[in-house]
Amino acid sequence: QLNMAKKKEEFLKEFKEGPLQFKPTYKFDLDSEVYDTSEKKRKPAWTDRILWKVKNLSEVASKEGEFPEEENQISVTLNNYVSHMSYGISDHKPVTGTFKLEMKPLVSDPLVVLSPEGEWSAEHDVLLRYSAAPELPSSAWDWIGLFQVTFRHVKDYVTYAWVEDDEISSSADSKEVYMSASEIPKMGGEFLLCYFSNNLQSIVGISEPFQV
Repeated sequence: QLNMAKKKEEFLKEFKEGPLQFKPTYKFDLDSEVYDTSEKKRKPAWTDRILWKVKNLSEVASKEGEFPEEENQISVTLNNYVSHMSYGISDHKPVTGTFKLEMKPLVSDPLVVLSPEGEWSAEHDVLLRYSAAPELPSSAWDWIGLFQVTFRHVKDYVTYAWVEDDEISSSADSKEVYMSASEIPKMGGEFLLCYFSNNLQSIVGISEPFQV
């Protein structure tokens, strides 16, 4: 029935589904793996399904009068698509899908390139160097944060430095900023430096991982 609808209904045509490699998920007697034994004796059916669609960016851009060079900025891969027969509180068996989502960067080159200077340790103040692209809308409220490589959010910084207040040297090509030894984690580990732009409200540069 779903496959027939996908052929007829325009809005369903672009939706994808993984292979049905599990038993029909409906209709079961409650708290069992036995199909309907009531008087109706309904035929088993793959009623519970997961479909997905990646929205084409040209659909959005066309409203603004622009079309991106590459339409597929996001790719989705289905890793598994299974039912869970152990659940018995309903006459349906639940279905889950696990997906891998990959997103291409909006810009090919970072607006800021930054790196640690010398050896980083909690025993002394440390330096970092960065260079910004001319088109970066810089602000006195921009800051550079020290993050563990496993960070998930911009607020997960260990410490940070204001790019203007903590600047110690500047040249045509780059600038140096210091961080106090008291703010560097004594336990050490693998870290990243990230430049946060206040005007763009986004991280616009990330260093290579390095050891503290």
